[in-house]
Amino acid sequence: MTVQETADRVMLRAFLETDRLYSAYALCDLDDREFLRTRWGAALVDAKPIAVVLQYAGYSPQPVFVMGENAGIEAILAEVIKPRTAYVAARSEYLTAIGASYRVESGPAMLRMWVDAAHFRPFPADVQRLLPVEIGELNRLYQLGFASWLPATAISDGLYYGTRVGGRLVSAAGTHVISPAAKLAVVGNVMTHTDFRGRGYATAVTSAVTADLLKFCDQVVLNVRADNPPALAAYRRLGYQVHLTFEERLIHRSELPWNGWTGALRRMLARKES
Repeated sequence: MTVQETADRVMLRAFLETDRLYSAYALCDLDDREFLRTRWGAALVDAKPIAVVLQYAGYSPQPVFVMGENAGIEAILAEVIKPRTAYVAARSEYLTAIGASYRVESGPAMLRMWVDAAHFRPFPADVQRLLPVEIGELNRLYQLGFASWLPATAISDGLYYGTRVGGRLVSAAGTHVISPAAKLAVVGNVMTHTDFRGRGYATAVTSAVTADLLKFCDQVVLNVRADNPPALAAYRRLGYQVHLTFEERLIHRSELPWNGWTGALRRMLARKES
């Protein structure tokens, strides 16, 4: 087995397509607009990939995605893709390989859900597509539950719908990433103001986003916490179904025992020289 950094999108796409619903974010990141923000590591046996690791730049902690055989994942994280801290998305069975180089924090189980045109059940309602000029309203809504603010390009490059009550934006849903090349998209940033929950607004805006995406996507996916029954019920109402359970965990690179020893030795020698 050999490990290396790679920019071979043909190889990466072929490997990721073996489970396109699990690897949806990574497949979308192969598009030109996203690819420059990524680093990829691959483990190869007889020139064929057995594992890949994706590191996405621009966020802190940086998102990391892993897929493949544990031995390959472990080797890539040890030798090629080595962020100090990252937020990893991984199947549960990959945590052992990740743990060889990282301390893995606890976290909730997540579900990857998906829908296609054949299974989609729209939820008609009075919703409006949001425009970039409305980013301030959207961020004020998201400030209730999200840690970071979105730029106006999130709306112009993506797809967002909202519901208003008395002219006030009370619910919204949008996209994390869209890939016309892969015919795949990820719905996210679904939020309803706490005073307006339980009225079907989240279902309505998610339905509108999904309907537009399915005009050119074969599948649409989203993530939801396994312990969030209201959200699960809303997505199932639209025809979304569970593909798998996976983990989203914060990870911290483990310091090898000799690193601390060699650092102490260098400091001791420096004191002697001075």
